[in-house]
Amino acid sequence: MEITLNGYYTLIFATLVLLLGRLLVKKVKFLEDFNIPEPVAGGLIAAVIVYALNFFWGYSFNFHQGLQTATMLMFFASIGLSADFGRLKAGGTPLLIFTIVVSVFIILQDAVGVTMASALGLDPLLGLVTGSIALTGGHGTAGAWGAVLEQEYGVVGATTLGIAVATYGLVAGGIVGGPVARRLINKLGLKPAPANMNPSDVEKLAGEQSLYSTKHSENDDSGTQEMFEKPDNIRLITASSTIETLALFAGALAFADLMTLVAEGTSFELPTFVWALAGGVILRNSLTMIFNFDMFDRAIDVIGNASLSLFLAMALLSLKLWELTDLAGPVLIILLVQTFVMILYVYFITFKVMGKNYDAAVLSAGHCGFGMGATPTAIANMQAVTDRYLPSPKAFLIVPMVGAFFVDIVNATVLQIFTKLPFM
Repeated sequence: MEITLNGYYTLIFATLVLLLGRLLVKKVKFLEDFNIPEPVAGGLIAAVIVYALNFFWGYSFNFHQGLQTATMLMFFASIGLSADFGRLKAGGTPLLIFTIVVSVFIILQDAVGVTMASALGLDPLLGLVTGSIALTGGHGTAGAWGAVLEQEYGVVGATTLGIAVATYGLVAGGIVGGPVARRLINKLGLKPAPANMNPSDVEKLAGEQSLYSTKHSENDDSGTQEMFEKPDNIRLITASSTIETLALFAGALAFADLMTLVAEGTSFELPTFVWALAGGVILRNSLTMIFNFDMFDRAIDVIGNASLSLFLAMALLSLKLWELTDLAGPVLIILLVQTFVMILYVYFITFKVMGKNYDAAVLSAGHCGFGMGATPTAIANMQAVTDRYLPSPKAFLIVPMVGAFFVDIVNATVLQIFTKLPFM
């Protein structure tokens, strides 16, 4: 029996999934320790229930796709609207260098995924799913590109696989980041900071080891950490600021819709969500640089995080887990190789390029976090290191900016190039 649910019921089920996820994350320590998002925790349980209903009683469900698409576009527009290129100045040269390091890894990650998929007899496009689509991109990008691959390229199970791979990435990124950083720090000969040290003692210890200055940069944009890494933090927003922000979202989505139609059939043809991201970037930087418009980042943050949660809940409700049966073995092999490549890259490339010092080691832990999982995992990795050793404001300035928005822009560009290659 096939049951089709309209937008109202789809929204009700999505919110129930989010409430279930919140309960699970609070009650299950594993989920909390590895920063598993609430929509993923609740959504996977819902997906299993949907699978059981289909397997035992033959029920299948069709959820409202228009609402799912709208929330996906809102999320990617929020990334674009948050991507203030003026913040490049705050991060300086290290931010630019780290962005380049991350960009090269995205290309490598996709190359490994495509090569391994082809060698194992899978569709090369599934290699992208086990590459930067789900690993660097996370659940939001996995759901968006999964739909594109299924509808435009006929890749069966791309969304389901992407969600599964992104979940693996969150756990793997959280597991490998800390040990890699500790190994690098041990090479530097840095000892753990004694407990309950006062700030002056921390500064003295840091100075003796010539690894890091505890003074924060004058341009340390600590608010950047609040953008997507801490979705549960309270943000004070007003009705007028919300309306202004919704107008910006509407402008970004209108731009995406227009460009999708204009670019159709041309060499500039891109998925609609990529145009939504691009529209947000253009709006943000045009308004701030040309008209000195004061963006209300808190409202962008709240709307973006809410959209992402609802999108993931609906995407997970729509999963068809039975489509993964034949892919489990080959995909696991690819993911183990990707994890090994991640470790080698941060150990020999990220750490050395970023200066071979304590900050570089903390940045390496962060790179493991969002290179395999998501920015919250990166933040958790770095916190685990700095709680044991010394603070690193430089790393906490750079990683949130790169992980929260710049990496998505680079990832979308790289993926678009890969999908147009003749052997794909």
